[in-house]
Amino acid sequence: MPKTAPLRTRRGQLAEPMSSLGELLRQWLPRQRWFAGKDRPVAELGLLSMTELFPGCLHLLVHTGQGSVPSPGGAPPAGDCYQLLLGVREQPSPRLGRAIIGQVQDGPLAGRTVYDALHDPRTAQLLLERFRHPGKAGPLRFEADPARPVPGGLAPRLLDAEQSNSSLIYGDEFILKLFRRIQPGVNPDLEVPDALARQGCGRVPAPVAWMRTTHPYGARVGVLQPFLHGASDGWTLSLNALAAGDEFTVQAHELGQAMGDVHLALASAFPVGAPGENGRTAAAMTERLTAAAHCVPALQPFVPGLRAAFAALSTCDWGPPAQRIHGDLHLGQVLRAGRDWFVIDFEGEPSRPLAERRSAHSPVRDIAGMLRSFDYAARQRRPWRPEWARRCREAFCAGYAARAGWDPRKKHGLLRAYETDRAVYEVLYEARHRPDWLPVPMAAIERLAVRGD
Repeated sequence: MPKTAPLRTRRGQLAEPMSSLGELLRQWLPRQRWFAGKDRPVAELGLLSMTELFPGCLHLLVHTGQGSVPSPGGAPPAGDCYQLLLGVREQPSPRLGRAIIGQVQDGPLAGRTVYDALHDPRTAQLLLERFRHPGKAGPLRFEADPARPVPGGLAPRLLDAEQSNSSLIYGDEFILKLFRRIQPGVNPDLEVPDALARQGCGRVPAPVAWMRTTHPYGARVGVLQPFLHGASDGWTLSLNALAAGDEFTVQAHELGQAMGDVHLALASAFPVGAPGENGRTAAAMTERLTAAAHCVPALQPFVPGLRAAFAALSTCDWGPPAQRIHGDLHLGQVLRAGRDWFVIDFEGEPSRPLAERRSAHSPVRDIAGMLRSFDYAARQRRPWRPEWARRCREAFCAGYAARAGWDPRKKHGLLRAYETDRAVYEVLYEARHRPDWLPVPMAAIERLAVRGD
């Protein structure tokens, strides 16, 4: 293993790296799947905190965007905060490949190569040890459920999939999710599974250890959970069914039942509000549409029809009470192990404020997200199979109604409005992150605006 030089100054303090790393990170960050600002350059880059987790590995919270970086103990600045684990070596292993960020040209780290340390098996193993032995590392706190010990020596592998965070699998027994975009407060992807575990809901893997930071503000930055070995996500299963010419209605019906179970458990674990105020909800949806159309000109011809869907929401009955929900439900957020469905990733839509993601919403919002996901799956192969998507949508709603006690299909105005709002979000997301996928939500936009289906 290449020798790693210490990262300390003569006085024993960690060297200030941003003068050395700034330009490298400006180029590297926008290329990362989890970076939210791909549509704009990194105009400002500042260090919020830095901790040497172990020799050759730095944990950083960095600020990107406009506005000044706060002084220690100050309020978080406008813009985004990202969590980075950076490896620093004089002679990096060739196996690191695409994980290498670049060689530092000047400053205290001059001559050393910097890379994304999560790709380094040594770093991944040492990181697991931090979770196995709770304690402090500068502003970082590692905590664990003492009733669920984690064994050592589990071989790590980085999950190579598109997502808004980064995940490590340990021995096919545990999965560590490190949140990349950090916001102050309790992350719902830790809060919700913990609460559901206390409710006895077996549909969601329970946290066994977690990581938080106290500086420059309190935030949850990672969670370790059981890994469902042999499970397949709903997106992969649905595409396999399409490729084989098979129906997916039985699985969709069982998935609807599972989501009904989760919503009932969420209603028990968290306070339930009054039925949603449809007028206020419609106004918020219209506001989001206006903002999205400003950013994505392709939306503008459909704005009148989409506004009509939101206006119709104001005349609907109250619908189900507001409650805690998943917030970003789709086929990629559910896993099937054996004959059982499990729900994961309760972080919500990353682009929305944390307080909003932790507040109560209509469960119709989750249902609309899953219905849109069936449509996404059906459009991955040509010719598109709209009837396949329609049958899956029907089966999912029927399964949900069997457990939840109410049928989403009988709330047509509510469901149309929430599906429209979801499609608007998808258009904005795809325009920023995956432009090649933009035609998928745009097809739904055209359908919802013109026919109102």
